[in-house]
Amino acid sequence: MWTVRRRLAGLVLGLGSLAGCGPESACGPGAGVVARVVDGDTVVLQSGERVRYLLVDTPESTGGKHDCFGAESRDFNRSLVEGRPVRLSYGEACTDRYGRLLAYVSVEGREVNSLLAHEGYACVLYVPPAGGSRRSEFQALESSARRARKGMWGACASVACDR
Repeated sequence: MWTVRRRLAGLVLGLGSLAGCGPESACGPGAGVVARVVDGDTVVLQSGERVRYLLVDTPESTGGKHDCFGAESRDFNRSLVEGRPVRLSYGEACTDRYGRLLAYVSVEGREVNSLLAHEGYACVLYVPPAGGSRRSEFQALESSARRARKGMWGACASVACDR
């Protein structure tokens, strides 16, 4: 009986890893597949959860509002994650006021949140307490992109998140 249980447990664990499911956290799934990119900082997983990237704010590209570099931020995000398995890790808060999961999203070992800030596709957005432990790291990434005039910092006369 014990051997049957162990084999069954192994089968269940194996099937979970094949489906791309990661360990659950108190906030939500640890992994998923991105079904759709909403904009530069929000995605929808195949499981239906909306995920808002922690600590970054990209220019708008939806809802009739098209900020400078919004389409580029959305397209960069799409090129990294759409249709791909991603890992999610959470900060000090699980959701925002709109019910979206707040997470750091990684694909193939690269964290998308920090890439967006580093490459000039996003500004830092800190809404306490979410992301407090990594706030200064992201501020340094944004400062570096600004100095190097990367992305929106070199392309836009006015940056929407800088107002």
